[in-house]
Amino acid sequence: MTEKSSNSPSPKANSVDDIIEDDQCEKPLLGENRQPIVSVLGHVDHGKTSVLDHIRSLGMERQASVMAREAGGITQHIGATEVPADLLNETCSHMLKGNNFKSPGLLFIDTPGHHSFTSLRSRGGALADIAILVIDVMEGLQPQTIESINILKKHKTPFVIAANKVDRIHGWTCEFGRSFLVSVKDQRTDTLEYFQKIWWKLVGQFSEHGFNIERFDEIKDFTQNLAVVPCSAKEGEGMQDLLAVTVGLAERFLDERLRDTLGPAEGTVLEMKEERGLGKTIDVILSRGELRKGDRITLVAPDGPFQTHIKGMFRPRGMAEMRDAGDRWDDVDVIRAAAGIKINGPGLERVLAGTTLRLSNTPEQLDAAMEAGREEARISVETEETGVVIKADTLGGLEALAFELGKLEIPICSATIGTVNKKDLLTADNADDPLEKIILGFATKAQNEVAKELDSEKCDVKYISGEVIYHIIEKFEEWREERQRQLEDEKRESVVYPGRILLMRDHIFRRSGPVVAGIRVLGGRIHVGQTLIKPDGTRVGQVKSIRVGESGQQEAVQGDEVAVAISGATIGRGLEEEDVLLVDIPESHAKKLQGFDLSAIEQDIFDEIVKLHRKTDRFWGY
Repeated sequence: MTEKSSNSPSPKANSVDDIIEDDQCEKPLLGENRQPIVSVLGHVDHGKTSVLDHIRSLGMERQASVMAREAGGITQHIGATEVPADLLNETCSHMLKGNNFKSPGLLFIDTPGHHSFTSLRSRGGALADIAILVIDVMEGLQPQTIESINILKKHKTPFVIAANKVDRIHGWTCEFGRSFLVSVKDQRTDTLEYFQKIWWKLVGQFSEHGFNIERFDEIKDFTQNLAVVPCSAKEGEGMQDLLAVTVGLAERFLDERLRDTLGPAEGTVLEMKEERGLGKTIDVILSRGELRKGDRITLVAPDGPFQTHIKGMFRPRGMAEMRDAGDRWDDVDVIRAAAGIKINGPGLERVLAGTTLRLSNTPEQLDAAMEAGREEARISVETEETGVVIKADTLGGLEALAFELGKLEIPICSATIGTVNKKDLLTADNADDPLEKIILGFATKAQNEVAKELDSEKCDVKYISGEVIYHIIEKFEEWREERQRQLEDEKRESVVYPGRILLMRDHIFRRSGPVVAGIRVLGGRIHVGQTLIKPDGTRVGQVKSIRVGESGQQEAVQGDEVAVAISGATIGRGLEEEDVLLVDIPESHAKKLQGFDLSAIEQDIFDEIVKLHRKTDRFWGY
């Protein structure tokens, strides 16, 4: 449950049995248990969707039909899937050994992934009470897995590791619905040896990120070790163990949080959208209390909190139609935590996704809700006079993006919620630093006219957007590196760099008017238009052209052998074959070069030229 460096919370759980049996000790007077809210995180293609699909499938056989669910069948809420307690108890019977869970079920947020988790906040923390981190047992920790771990650490969210895809282990045999505790006893010796090899690799990877992991059935202290459940969501093996450990840990360590159901209702807004026949609606996960039709509620808009009322509350009719219910909605009068619900009412188009809905029927409730809403509307991202521009569709998403940029020590000059607009474009375009002429968007897009400008070749502002922060940061760093190279190249083109050349023996093609000779660049570079001098400071002439065969070019660098035309010079009058010449540097350029990252040989040539000029002007180049 915790990092290996963390202090242990109490009480301690010493075994799997401890977390699925109630210790019957006295607890503070709180409300009845609500079901834990669970989010699923992990790297792309490691099985997040398969885990949720398996969970949804559990109640299918117990449903008489889509339109008329039997008691105990899985209920589809808005943006959530509820697995009721009796189905959990039946599914996990092997693990429970005759005991029952005290929670009324589990509520899985059906919008898994980084975006949802970073966007959904509840009373200062993550909306999810507990999380399942899905990893491919064969691939181990991948970039998005590591990002998920960082998100969970930041929000202090306890989590269980689902070591998915054990069916990919050579020789492993799976059976649908079988517990891992039974499965592991039926595997061949060579298969188990290979499993152990994979296991120790995982132990090392998690240790690098400050965590001790232990297989759930061998764990001694859940406060000091992360529980790992080997499973196959595809084949349905080990999934009862995963569910049992998840709800058991939540009940054991989150008891007060799960019983904090009394008092004014609170929920998290998943999104605002328009539904046919309902108008503007919001999808909400209710995490505390209860809501009734007609209740006054306080929501958060970009400019602060506002109050409205619930005109209607709806659930989709039939679990199979949850994703696209159209106008097939069941009107409900009351909803209790924890649950998902669709609400319509006036002014909902102003709401910020990821913020909190608060009941505010009484003046006292309204005062408390407005104060909390004002604090929530305040964007807690530190901005500076200069920096990059960031955008996101939610407060949580904006803060998550800013957090990752902070780790890279990237300053932010503007951080706002919503689509990328003209003001954002102008702010980025006015940046003095070319490396700050960029807009980073997390789960948002640019307005149509602005998008056209950003796509224009004439636009100096770079726009990077995406649904995964890791990808945004990765693209941003790639752009910075490439832009830095471009800027260095531009500097080199506009500044005279140190250069040393050799007039090659038997390569004089014209002796004067201008001299045309074959040369080798011994170090640095030469460019058309630059002045050449001898090591004693005598001026030789100016580079008129540089050619390789029939092709002309503007520059030659160390190691090149090219033909150059030198105006103002004559072979035999102070200039001979095998002479070594230097590229003279204007004093103003010498001052700029002192701040450049020169190569060792360029620095050597530069020092020689500076020393030469300071024979006549000891302050030259300062």
